[in-house]
Amino acid sequence: MNALFATTRRDLLLALRRKSEVLTALFFFVIVTSLFPLGIGPEPALLKKIAPGILWVAALLATLLGLPRMFAADHQDGTLEQMALSPAPFGLLVSGKILAHWLVCGLPLVLLAPVLGIQFDLDAGALWVLTLALLLGTPLLSLIGAIGAALTLGVRGGGVLMALLVLPLYVPALIFGAGAVEAYIAGLDIGGHFSLLAAMLAVAVFFAPWATTAALKIALE
Repeated sequence: MNALFATTRRDLLLALRRKSEVLTALFFFVIVTSLFPLGIGPEPALLKKIAPGILWVAALLATLLGLPRMFAADHQDGTLEQMALSPAPFGLLVSGKILAHWLVCGLPLVLLAPVLGIQFDLDAGALWVLTLALLLGTPLLSLIGAIGAALTLGVRGGGVLMALLVLPLYVPALIFGAGAVEAYIAGLDIGGHFSLLAAMLAVAVFFAPWATTAALKIALE
């Protein structure tokens, strides 16, 4: 576990040195979600109806922006090869990098979402449901995205290919994450949506680091 936390700390320190790259995803999230109320107009009923989908799609795309940086820099300077050869389990080191990606690209979106949800006329309860759904969903996006980033590592035009691989896998998280907020607004039970999100997250936590590690070993050969 020390290796995991050391890798996470290292990636967080590197992210602090490249603040512009981190802020790009946050500004993208803020701008995209803010443009819809301006374009659609002050229609509270319509804004409340489309809010869950817009906020989740914007969070999904903002997370996608940070995926190419997850392994690319370490691959170029040889750090990734040293990690693979180190005595620490490579899977734990990869898990640390995924955790760092979520802390940099996912957690800020979770914290910003309630503030941005106000402009869609969401009430306090809906904002809490949105926050909890993103808290379960954004780690899932990072875990799935890590597999795509590893599979396309070193490939020419890898960013486009990664998007084509990852976006279809993001659809279930999008459906149940946005669906939880929509169900709350409609007065329906939201337990099923959260249960499915939690189940998908549990499966991803178990399988995604293993699949990412295998893909990285193939890319390093």
